[in-house]
Amino acid sequence: MIGISPDLVRHRLQRAFEALEEACVLQEAGHFNAAVSRLYYACFYAISALLLTEGQAFAKHTSVLATLDRNWIKPGKVPVQVGRFTRKMFERRQQSDYGDLVKFDETDIERWAVQAQETVDALATVIEQTLAIP
Repeated sequence: MIGISPDLVRHRLQRAFEALEEACVLQEAGHFNAAVSRLYYACFYAISALLLTEGQAFAKHTSVLATLDRNWIKPGKVPVQVGRFTRKMFERRQQSDYGDLVKFDETDIERWAVQAQETVDALATVIEQTLAIP
């Protein structure tokens, strides 16, 4: 557990929104596999910001996803689809970064970009509500 710093939480959330913008730039340039990575990281940064509101930080992505499930999704504080989509994007990022002959197309990126934006927006709402609680 670490101390809660609202500034650090907001910094991580800002990184999530920046990653969404980076994914758009990469998509427009035709770098679809790289865009997948940025879409995943947008979700990851937003989840990391959320976990920081509890004073939690992890080095492993799997720990971040497991803690999201345990502390936020199972109690019903965050929609189930946030976890499902982020896990799907984690798998796609693994494929795009480490898989041979893996090629995503623009249609995939367009669909996932909408879902990533919805995910980050949903998490941002929960974060702001959480930070507002004294």
